[in-house]
Amino acid sequence: MLTRTVLHVSSRCTGLSLAFPKKRSLLLQILTTGHNSTTTAVPMEETKPSGSTESSQTSSTEPGLLPGETVVREGKAAILFPSANEVFYNPVQEFNRDLTCAVITEFAREQLAQRGVRILIPGEKDRVVVRLSKEKNGNVDQETSEQPENKQQMEEEGDKKEFITASVGERCEQGLRVLEGLAASGLRSVRFALELPGLKSITANDYSAKAAALIARNAQHNNVSHILQASQRDASMVMYEARGRKERYDVIDLDPYGSPSPFLDAAVQAVSEGGLLCITCTDMAVMAGNSGETCYSKYGSVSIKSKYCHEMALRIILHSLDQRAAVYQRYIEPLLSVSVDFYIRVFVRVKTGQAVVKNSASKQALLYNCVGCGAFHLQRMGKKMSQGKHMKYSAATGPPVGPSCEHCGQRHQLGGPIWAEPIHDITFVQKVLSAVSGNPTRFRTSKRIEGVLSMVTEELQDIPLYYVLDHLSSTVHCNTPSMLQFRSALLHAGYRVSLSHACKNAVKSDAPAEVLWDIIRCWEKSNPVKRERLSETSPAHRILSKEPTLQACFEIREDANPQSRKRHLTRFQENPQANWGPKARAKAGGRISSELEDKRKQFQGKRKKQITDSSQLKSFPCKKFRKGTCTYGDKCCYSHELKEGTEEKMD
Repeated sequence: MLTRTVLHVSSRCTGLSLAFPKKRSLLLQILTTGHNSTTTAVPMEETKPSGSTESSQTSSTEPGLLPGETVVREGKAAILFPSANEVFYNPVQEFNRDLTCAVITEFAREQLAQRGVRILIPGEKDRVVVRLSKEKNGNVDQETSEQPENKQQMEEEGDKKEFITASVGERCEQGLRVLEGLAASGLRSVRFALELPGLKSITANDYSAKAAALIARNAQHNNVSHILQASQRDASMVMYEARGRKERYDVIDLDPYGSPSPFLDAAVQAVSEGGLLCITCTDMAVMAGNSGETCYSKYGSVSIKSKYCHEMALRIILHSLDQRAAVYQRYIEPLLSVSVDFYIRVFVRVKTGQAVVKNSASKQALLYNCVGCGAFHLQRMGKKMSQGKHMKYSAATGPPVGPSCEHCGQRHQLGGPIWAEPIHDITFVQKVLSAVSGNPTRFRTSKRIEGVLSMVTEELQDIPLYYVLDHLSSTVHCNTPSMLQFRSALLHAGYRVSLSHACKNAVKSDAPAEVLWDIIRCWEKSNPVKRERLSETSPAHRILSKEPTLQACFEIREDANPQSRKRHLTRFQENPQANWGPKARAKAGGRISSELEDKRKQFQGKRKKQITDSSQLKSFPCKKFRKGTCTYGDKCCYSHELKEGTEEKMD
C-alpha cells in the first residue's frame, strides 16, 4: 500500500509543485520517508499539469462537498459551487478573468520592481517583444535595439541591489494588496492567489452571507487561506474605511451584476497612489443608448443609440471615473479598455495631482450625432493653451455643427460628455501581449486575448469613435465595398485608418465625414442605385445629389490589411454556447423561478418564428385584459386566462 501511494504521488509531482508551491517540502518528505508528519492533506484529485487550464463543471463525491454542490474548475482553481442559483457565477466570463490575471501580472511586475521584488511566472520564458505591424519598422527597430540596454541596466541594478523573488502561491510581504469588492463564489480571488505572484493579501468581499461562507470554504479547499481572507460587508464601506494612505489597496477589482456606479466614488479613494482599478459594466442597454436619462443619472453622461455605442460606453465609464476622481484631486490613466461579448472592462491607473486635474475639462467632450447619416462631431468641454512654463485654461467655443447636418440635412442628437483622450496605454498593452504570447498555455483563452490585444495596438489612439462600413453603404442603399477597398481608398487619399476591437466592420480614421461620403459617392457611381425610388427628403437622395470633390482610388494597397487580419488571429469570438449572455441575478431562495424559465422558452426566437395563424395568439396573455382595459371580450385573439401568480399580483 505504501509503494502504491508513493508511485501515485511521484507521477504527479511536477503538476503539484506548480499548483501547490508550499507543499514541495511535504512531497519530498513523503517520497523519501513514506509518511507525512503534518496533518495537512494535499488534495490529489485537484491537481493538473501547469499547462492545463481546462474549465469544467462536474458533480463529484469529493470529500467536503455538501448535498447539491458541484466543483467548477477554471484555471488552477477548483471552486465549490451550489447547484441552486444562490451565488452568482457565469462561466462565459472566463475571458474576463484570464485577461484580468494577465493585466495584474504586468502591473505587479512594474510596481514590485520598484520595491526590489522580482516575480516568477510558471512556464514563462525570456521576455520577447512581439512584432505586431511591419508598417512600423521604426518602432520595431527601436524596441529591439533597446532590449540589450534594458537587460544591461537590469544587470547593473541587480549588482547594486539584490532582488527578492516572489513565486505563485506564496505570500510576499512587499507585495500587492488586492480587494475584490463583489466576489460572489470567490473564483476570481482564488485564481489570483493560485496564479499571480507577488501578492501580500487578497480580500474577497461579498454582502451575501452565503457567498462569504462559500468564499471561506473555497479558500480552504484550494489551500490559499494564508493569502485570501473572506469578508461579509458592504463593498462601499470596505473601501471608504480604506481611504487612509496606509490602508489603501494596490488593486481593486469590481465586477458587479449590472452597474458599478454605486461603488465608483469609494473605489477612486481607496486605491493607492498609482494603483490599479479594474471595472466591469454589464448594463450595456443603458450605456448603449436605450436609456440615455438613466445613463446620465448613473454615470453623468447621456448615451446615444448609434453604431459606435460600444466604444462610447467605454468612454462614458472613463468619463465617470475621471470626474469622481477629480473631486479628490486625483486623475486616471487608462491602461486598457475593451468591449467584449455583453460587457465592457476597463483597467485604469489612479494618481494624485492638483495641477494635472485641471486638464480634466479638456479631456471630456460633448457629442453631436446626426440621426440621418450617422456623422458625428466632438466638442471639447474645455480649452488649454501653453504659455511658456504655464498653462492657460479657458472655456471651449462651439458648437462645431449647424442647426442641421451639412451632409443629409437631418437634425443632431446631443450626447455625452465622454472621455475624448486615448483609452489604452499601448506600451503597457504590448507588455501584456508579449507575456501572453510567450506563455500560451497559461490561460485557456490565450488565443483570444492575443487577438483582441493585437487589434487594440493597431487602433488609432488619438481618434475617438468610429464609423461602420455597412451603415455607410446602407444609408445610400448601395452595395457595400470590401473592407480592403474602402481602407485602401482612405490610404490613397492620404488619411490614416484602422479597425476597432469593439466592432467587426468598424472604420476608425482621421478623415472627416465629407471625405467618407465622397468615397461612398465614387463607389456608388460604379455600383449605381435606383435614384427614382429615393425620396427627395431622404438622407440617401441628399448625399448622392452632390458631386464628389475627391476622386477615390479603390486599388488595394498592401498596408490596407492589418497584421492581426493577415495572421488570422481570433479577434471576434463566436457564441461559445446557447444562451451564453448575462445570467439571472443570484436569488437568496435558490434557483431561477420556473415562471421566468417558462417565459424565456416561450419568447425565445419570437422574431424568427413569426406567427402566421391567428389561433396561435391564444397562447399569449392579453396585456390589456391584465390591466382591465380590454373591450373585445371573448372575441379577443389573445388569452384572457390568468395564472395564479398573476391573479395574486392583481389582488
